Amino acid sequence: MKALYKPFGLLASVLGGLLASALFGRLWKAITGDDEKPKPTDHDRSWGEVLTAAALQGAVYGGVKALLDRAGAAGFARATGAWPGEETTGTTSQETT
Repeated sequence: MKALYKPFGLLASVLGGLLASALFGRLWKAITGDDEKPKPTDHDRSWGEVLTAAALQGAVYGGVKALLDRAGAAGFARATGAWPGEETTGTTSQETT
């Protein structure tokens, strides 16, 4: 069953990248007023601006990826009864002593 999840996961990743790109663009424009984020090689941009854009972009992409991966896995499990990722048995991290 887990092998059936791979194409679904790949499609979710592609769509997630598009969604994250659009979300980051809107967020960057709302914060700075600029339509484009600074490139590391832009001479007229400061280190702080370039690093802030990179950190924000990484956070947005990571958050969108985690959200879609988790939602996709949960939907797949509901539809098939099989969890597509690793399942832990026994205690959870909160139950360990």
